[in-house]
Amino acid sequence: MRYAIVTETWPPEVNGVALTVQALGQGLRARGHAVSLVRPRQVPGQLPAAGETLVRGANLPRYPGLKFGLPATAQLQQLWRDERPDAVYVATEGPLGWSALRAARRLGIPAASGFHTRFDRYMRDYGVAFLQPVALRWMRHFHNLADATLVPTRELRGFLRQRGFENVTLLPRAVDTRQFHPAFRDEALRQAWGVAGDAPVAIHVGRIAAEKNLPLAVRAFRELQRVRPDARFAWVGDGPARGQLQREHPDFIFCGVQRGQALARHFASADLFLFPSLSETFGNVTLEAMASGVPTVAFDYGATHEHLRDGSHGAAIAPGDENGFIAATRHIGSDADLRFVMGIAARDAVARLRPEDVAAAFDDILAGLARSQAHARPAPA
Repeated sequence: MRYAIVTETWPPEVNGVALTVQALGQGLRARGHAVSLVRPRQVPGQLPAAGETLVRGANLPRYPGLKFGLPATAQLQQLWRDERPDAVYVATEGPLGWSALRAARRLGIPAASGFHTRFDRYMRDYGVAFLQPVALRWMRHFHNLADATLVPTRELRGFLRQRGFENVTLLPRAVDTRQFHPAFRDEALRQAWGVAGDAPVAIHVGRIAAEKNLPLAVRAFRELQRVRPDARFAWVGDGPARGQLQREHPDFIFCGVQRGQALARHFASADLFLFPSLSETFGNVTLEAMASGVPTVAFDYGATHEHLRDGSHGAAIAPGDENGFIAATRHIGSDADLRFVMGIAARDAVARLRPEDVAAAFDDILAGLARSQAHARPAPA
């Protein structure tokens, strides 16, 4: 089969959408399919790799280093007339994504969209909560142009169906348990963090930005420090809120963006993953922490709701219960024996999740759309 993927974010950009879409493309190629990619040019003069089409982009406000693709409907129509894909996957809802869905519809090519980002919740985090219904209507209109909207959890599938999203289809997520593993715990790295003995290290991995609800992580950690003054807090990632956070908390450890093996070392070298975000569609980092044998404190939705069992793998807190989040951080963070048992159980819980299975399911969805379109298309005269 020949598939096309359209996305407005792609590595080396580091975010959940970019890494998830890259993994989906790699999975399809590993299954023997031809996969073409359409994305914005990340730097001036950038040349496309094999199978890539680079389009014009513009900087994304509040997100330095990220771009959104500018409209390119005519360009995509010509591209797909010349080399027609059997199905298209549109991963992002920006202008390039809209262009891709329009071009696919005009050419009669089946298209699936991916629901990767809760823009409606971002409205609240950036102080314009009154725009949440507008954002949801905009997203519904976009995704209903597609033949299927792919979501990572049953919970989100139910939520969207209740709000008028059509053809919502479950595509579960997985984690590479070979990359993320407790064996990558690194005592030299812990020493570099200034950790003494068995002092607990809390870690946050993700974008350092308003939508991640980071003040709660800070409050929870400070409460842990009341009972373990030697505790340390490591932050992996970057973002617009880092500067202020670093000025206000000079004892925190800021590790910057980490990738690949280095990211695995950082995860495995921590003792407790704090994830206070309420704006995730899934939260891949939850699975990465569990695979690394690190207990997690997070709100009970997304990946946490799907895979983390409260009291066994960490704490799954009712969304919005900040006191519960803080109490769980103090309780688990101060008990080394409990963290050890939870870490083993967390690793076991995700050991059977295989990226290869996700790729197979993704392939089945796109191939099914292609077959349906072929049956519906009138025979040539």
